[in-house]
Amino acid sequence: MTAEARGGRSAQLKHTGLRPGWTTGACATAATTAAYTALLTGDFPDPVSITLPRGQTPAFALAVEELSPGRASAGVVKDAGDDPDVTHGALVRATVRRLPPGSGVVFRAGSGVGTVTLPGLPLDVGEPAVNPVPRRLMREHVERVAAEYGEPGDVEVTVSVDHGEEIARSTWNGRLGILGGLSILGTTGVVVPYSCSAWIDSIRRGVDVARAAGLTHVAGCTGSTSEKTVVAEYNLPDIALLDMGDFAGAVLKYVRRHPIPRLTICGGFAKLSKLAAGHLDLHSARSQVNKPFLAALAREGGATEELASRIATANTGLEALRLSEAEGVRLGDLVASRARDEALSVLRGAPVEVDVICIDRAGVVVGRS
Repeated sequence: MTAEARGGRSAQLKHTGLRPGWTTGACATAATTAAYTALLTGDFPDPVSITLPRGQTPAFALAVEELSPGRASAGVVKDAGDDPDVTHGALVRATVRRLPPGSGVVFRAGSGVGTVTLPGLPLDVGEPAVNPVPRRLMREHVERVAAEYGEPGDVEVTVSVDHGEEIARSTWNGRLGILGGLSILGTTGVVVPYSCSAWIDSIRRGVDVARAAGLTHVAGCTGSTSEKTVVAEYNLPDIALLDMGDFAGAVLKYVRRHPIPRLTICGGFAKLSKLAAGHLDLHSARSQVNKPFLAALAREGGATEELASRIATANTGLEALRLSEAEGVRLGDLVASRARDEALSVLRGAPVEVDVICIDRAGVVVGRS
């Protein structure tokens, strides 16, 4: 029996019975690939296939094809699967035009895609809100098409989303200083669907499988990046990886009743700062990063009042972390330690050792306890 059949992240998803979908980043990559191919050949590949970071090769039907001298546009309708994603059904477009040699791939925000106006995000102020992994995917696919047809691959890619500015009103973009529309997101290209009851049940099944296999160490991970981190740190097998997503409480309460000797909790700094503040549901709709709480933690770590004040008014958790690091305050360790305390309080003395690892968006460890 394979690890996937028995347990682990893939088995958890299968167990929910929910259909996965594709991120806006995957859709933008497919649209970019189709548009650039048409710009070079005069023909749009339909469907257009792309390769995602974990090796999947989905094919996307084109909803829009527009070819004119010097530029081409293609559009893909986002299918979020069974996830209640506000961008499900949105039309994601990419327009590609040639640039002078040596320009590389330049990204622009079209209609319905936001622009970064505040610090603290993984993009500089003034940049289009196309996140780092989707940018990398689009660059890679432009390079592949360029190599196939003997072109240099110097292009401008303008990403747009029909009605994106309206859809963005249902997101946190405005509060984060992303103005004018949506963000183009995705670290794996796949939308993992969440039904609270189904996903919590899948977490329980994952614990049961790990226990039945005699494992003494499991890890609750908030996503694919944190999963890679714990595998690199501890060389854990697939069936030891619990995809807890936002449901930290579900992992802790079930492990309390069904103990495993060691539990590692690994996730992004911002999400785990919520656990540190006492939240067991880490979803952005149900808990927020508490910057005054982070400021208080920073004071405990030796931060000056001036630094604490800047942390309390930071735009994002990531900005608070960077401000602390610049002043030599180990806020990541402080958050990890407090998150561990909260986890132990939920475990109520169950025979489980706990360690916590905080990472940044790139998967770099920024705190541990």
